[in-house]
Amino acid sequence: MSTLNITSERARVLLSNIKEFSSLSPEDLQQLAKSCRWRRHVQGQEIVRYDDLTTDTFFLVQGEIRVTHYSPSGHEVILCDLSAGEMFGELTAIDGLTRSALVVAKADSIVATVSSADFLKLLQSIPQLSLALLKRVTGQVRRLTDRVYDYSTLSVPARVHVELLRRAKLDPDRPDMGVICPAPTHADIANLLSTHREAVTRELNRLVRAGLIEKKGNELHLLNIAELSKMIQKARDC
Repeated sequence: MSTLNITSERARVLLSNIKEFSSLSPEDLQQLAKSCRWRRHVQGQEIVRYDDLTTDTFFLVQGEIRVTHYSPSGHEVILCDLSAGEMFGELTAIDGLTRSALVVAKADSIVATVSSADFLKLLQSIPQLSLALLKRVTGQVRRLTDRVYDYSTLSVPARVHVELLRRAKLDPDRPDMGVICPAPTHADIANLLSTHREAVTRELNRLVRAGLIEKKGNELHLLNIAELSKMIQKARDC
């Protein structure tokens, strides 16, 4: 980790790319920028440790991070991957409890940090920021509800289909096709879906044979999104 010196104008521009800050005025962004400290994290470096007592909130302006957890036996459970434009750590800043996950830089990343005291002051002084955070937390609750429902009701193959559609970027010229780049490893999908790599491999191979997906270099192409969606809906209706 290394500390960066960022000018106030540059900080304002970088922070404007955070999703929750899109509606903030230049003055509000400037106020936020004054409270930030800037750091660079190299790939593989820990940013937050599980059960840590730190309470900063983080704004990821460049790179990618992974939020994960490990069972007592050492099994990795991937909670999510976040790319530039996201924030994390806000829950601890709000409730003061220890960190609930491990955060590692998946790529070289630049992160702005704000102390919990400053973050709470900003929430009180900038109504738009408070509203944006409420919307963010609401979205997280909805996504977690969907995830718990899928894990409780869907088979592993159906959960693989859901994850593929969640990750895929649609082709604007061919809306029934999409691409995932870089293609996730089978182990990463398994850790995210709380299953075994072998089960993921079997299902992906089956989808290849059915002509629904195709691996091209570092990309995974979805060739028939409508059919994958039908398979998911059928599984949910059962």
